[in-house]
Amino acid sequence: MVCTLGTGAADATPIGRPPTTTCNPATDPAWIEVTAVQTDPVVTDFLAVNVADGTTGQRTESLTRIDSVTTTVNRSTEITANVAPLFVKVQAKVGFSVQSTTSSTTTSQITSTWNFNKPGHYGLYRGTRRVQGSWVKYLCAETGPNTGVWINALRDGVGTFTTFETPEIGTVVCSVPEPAATLRRVAQMRLGC
Repeated sequence: MVCTLGTGAADATPIGRPPTTTCNPATDPAWIEVTAVQTDPVVTDFLAVNVADGTTGQRTESLTRIDSVTTTVNRSTEITANVAPLFVKVQAKVGFSVQSTTSSTTTSQITSTWNFNKPGHYGLYRGTRRVQGSWVKYLCAETGPNTGVWINALRDGVGTFTTFETPEIGTVVCSVPEPAATLRRVAQMRLGC
């Protein structure tokens, strides 16, 4: 899913600019806005398993890492508390919780126990929704008592971010259709469905 934020000509404030040119540093020290956001399902760990007749039941399997997602802000993996408002804005845009601290999907080997009731070709997966995009930050520079002007606080005028939703672990088979652009569908494609 790709969402570019903006409403076109009817929008009185350009995307990525504070709604006013002046500010009060005592009440409005900073202004942050997410200017673009994109979400993509990512399978991070996967294993294809063939369950033959007579071998159903409980099995413990370790998944193989095939991809990863790491939380970054402006290409830095050190996430500090001063960017917390950015992740609040990101969550509001995408409609689900995202990681807001230094984190990665590569933190541990994935071993889990599955119960197979029927023979078949299964895809065991762990994955997430990667969220990436751009943002702007303005600081209120004091020009007098209770008055100021907005100045862009980012080196290149716009920053970038990557984060992800809490990972899920699951199982897919080819015989059950999954909706397009979902994590389960991406896992099915990995299985060869």
